Amino acid sequence: MEALEIARWQFGITTVYHFMMVPLTIGLGLVVAVMQTIWYRTGNPTYLRMTKFWGKLFLINFIMGVATGIVQEFQFGMAWSEYSRFVGDVFGAPLALEALLAFFVESTFLGLWIFGWKQLKKGVHLACLWIAVIGSFFSAYFIIVANSWMQHPVGVEMIDGRPVMTDAWAVFTNNTALVAVPHTLFGALAVAGGFLLGIAWYHLWRRRRDGIDTVGADGKVIAGSADIPGRDRTDHTVWIRSLRIGAVVAMISFAGTALTGDLQGKLMFEQQPMKMAAAEAACHDGTGFSVLSVGNVGSRNCDDIVALIEVPGILSYLAKGDFTTEVKGVNSLIEQYKSDYGTHVPDNPIYGERAGQEIQYVPVMEVTYWGFRMMIGFGGVAALAALLALWVTRSGTVPESRWLMRLAVLGILAPFGANAAGWIFTEMGRQPFVVAPNPDLNGIDQVFMFTAAAVSPGVSAGEILTSLVVLTAIYAVLLVVEVKLLVKYVRGGVVSAMPELANAPVDENEDATPGPGGSGKSGTADDVLAFAY
Repeated sequence: MEALEIARWQFGITTVYHFMMVPLTIGLGLVVAVMQTIWYRTGNPTYLRMTKFWGKLFLINFIMGVATGIVQEFQFGMAWSEYSRFVGDVFGAPLALEALLAFFVESTFLGLWIFGWKQLKKGVHLACLWIAVIGSFFSAYFIIVANSWMQHPVGVEMIDGRPVMTDAWAVFTNNTALVAVPHTLFGALAVAGGFLLGIAWYHLWRRRRDGIDTVGADGKVIAGSADIPGRDRTDHTVWIRSLRIGAVVAMISFAGTALTGDLQGKLMFEQQPMKMAAAEAACHDGTGFSVLSVGNVGSRNCDDIVALIEVPGILSYLAKGDFTTEVKGVNSLIEQYKSDYGTHVPDNPIYGERAGQEIQYVPVMEVTYWGFRMMIGFGGVAALAALLALWVTRSGTVPESRWLMRLAVLGILAPFGANAAGWIFTEMGRQPFVVAPNPDLNGIDQVFMFTAAAVSPGVSAGEILTSLVVLTAIYAVLLVVEVKLLVKYVRGGVVSAMPELANAPVDENEDATPGPGGSGKSGTADDVLAFAY
C-alpha cells in the first residue's frame, strides 16, 4: 500500500472512532439537561437521581471524545498538508470558530456544572449545563459547515489555483450544511435514546431478578424496596421513566432523521449524483429503487451488477419528489464526469505515481450500497425496538427474560451503527474527490480537488503506517478504559453517581442535594471532585 491509501485508512479509523463518542455526548447532554430542568422546577428527587446517574455516563463519554478528537486537528497538517494548503482559507474559519468559541464555551460551562453542585445556586447551575449543551450544538454546526464545504463548495473564488473565501455568509449557510446539521442532531438523539432504553431495561430486569419488583394479579408492577442503598421505590421510578423517555426520544429522532435524510438525499442527487447513483446501484437511467442487488466484490463495473428486487418509481421520488422523472445512472454519469473533469489524473508532481492514470469516478459500490442500507436499517431497528419497549413495559416493568434483557443492551449499538454507516457512506461516496466539484456550471464548478493530490508529499508510507499502528493501539486502550468505566458505573446504579445515598440514606421525598443547591442533609464528602469521580 502507498502513503495515500494508508493515510485514508488512518483518517477513516480515527474519525469513525471519534464519532462514536460525539453523538452520545450531544444527545445525552440534551437529555440530562431536560432531566435537571424538571428536577429544578418540581423538586422531584427521582429526576435528581436521573440527572446525576446519566450525567456521570455523559461525562465519561465527553472526556473520551475530547481525547480522541485532538488527533483530528493534527492529521490535517501532518498527513494531509496539500489538502490543508488548498482549502485553508475556507476550511480554517469554521474549524477555528469550533475550537476557540464553541468548544471553549462547552468545556468551560461543563466544568462549572461538574464542580458547581454545592457552590452554585440551582438556577445558575442548571444554566451552566444548558450553555454547555448549546455549545456542543454549535460545535457540531461548525464542524458540519467545514465538511459540507468539502461536499459542496460555495462562497469562494479561485485565486492562483486556490479557493479564497469571498462570501462567508454563503459558506455558513450552505444548503448542504443546513440539512446535514439537523440530520446529525437527530442521529445523536437516536443514540441517546437507545442508550437510555438499554441500560434502564437492564436495571429493571435486575430488580425483577432480585425479587425487589413483582407483578400483581392485575398485571401491574408492584415496586418494592431492598435493604440496599439506593434500591428503593424511587430507584424503580428512575429506571422506568428513563426507559420510556429513551424510547420516546428514539422514535422521535428516527422520524427526524428520516425526514432530514430525505432532504439530504435530494440535495445529493443534485450535488453529487454519482454518490447517490452508486448508493442505489443504479447503473442505468431509470426510476427503479434497488431493494437488493448483487455483483462481484470490489468491482466498479456496472455490467457485473444485477438487480434482484427493484421497486419502480421510488428512486425518482428519492431524487426529485415524484415517481416518473428518470434519474441518471452510473454509466451515464461516468461519461458526464469524464467530460467535465477529465479522463486521467493530471500530469503533476503532487500526484506522484498516480499522474497520468485513468480516473475512477465510481466509488466502491459495496460501501455506498450497503452503507446506505445499514444506516437506514440500524435506525429502523432501533425505532422498532423503542416502540416494542413502550408496549412491553406498559405494566410498569420489564419481563424476567434474560435474553430480552441482553437484546435490549445489545440494541444500544444499533444507533451507533447507523451513525457510523452514515458517515462512512458520506465520505467514501465522494471519492475520487476530497473536495467534490460544485456541479453548477454557471458558478464555481472548477473548485474541486482529487484525493490523490491531498496527501502530504514529504511523508512516506512507512511513517504513516507507524502512526496508524500507534494510534490504533492507543485508541484500543482508550476503548477498553471507556467500556470498563461505563460498565462499572452502569452496574453500580444511581449510588455510583450519588455516594450520599450509601453514606446516609435520606427521606425519598426530601431534596438530598448538599450545599446551596439543596437541603444539605445528605452528609456527602466536601471534596468538590466527588461528583467527577
